[in-house]
Amino acid sequence: MPEPLPASTLPPTPPAHRHFALHKPWGYLSQFTSEFAKEVKKKRFLGELGDFPAGTMAIGRLDEDSEGLLLLTTDGRVSEQVRGRHVEKEYYAQVDGQLTPEALDRLRGGVDISLRGTLYRTLPCQARLLAEAPALPPRGRAIRSDRHGPTSWVALVVTEGKFRQVRKMTAAVGFPTLRLVRVRVGEVHLAGLPAGASREVTSFFEK
Repeated sequence: MPEPLPASTLPPTPPAHRHFALHKPWGYLSQFTSEFAKEVKKKRFLGELGDFPAGTMAIGRLDEDSEGLLLLTTDGRVSEQVRGRHVEKEYYAQVDGQLTPEALDRLRGGVDISLRGTLYRTLPCQARLLAEAPALPPRGRAIRSDRHGPTSWVALVVTEGKFRQVRKMTAAVGFPTLRLVRVRVGEVHLAGLPAGASREVTSFFEK
């Protein structure tokens, strides 16, 4: 029977993966850096918002003009799980105009949007009008003045994450998005997390 290896020659135990919930502010890219020097000079990146471990990646993306919950992990397998269609993503969208019941019904049933020049029908989703504006921190750039007409807020729960999908969905029913905030991914909620802040979590899924 072979002798056990001395402790000094055993391979090191890989560090445990780490997971974070981040409130991405308006004006930041959903990445830690860029290979383009000009972009590094002009844009803002997630690395400015905390001292995250090497190998941390964003799960999915929020575009530069969008805000809210962004999940970060060092585990690529978890990233794939969260992006799956069984995980709900909830957004609050402030739209131009007073959203109508007919527009809500169209959103719920799926609408046609353009993806890379191809027409795509979104999956059915949950959509409800918010009675009042949600309690959110001020955005980095002000929304247009109310004197240009009314706005309204809608909560949308989708199970897919196509490029600028929610913005394209509200535009497709005649109500362009002015402000977009992701407030939930699966079981993780944005509530209580200030803009630019993050918290470490043990898991993105309930045990």
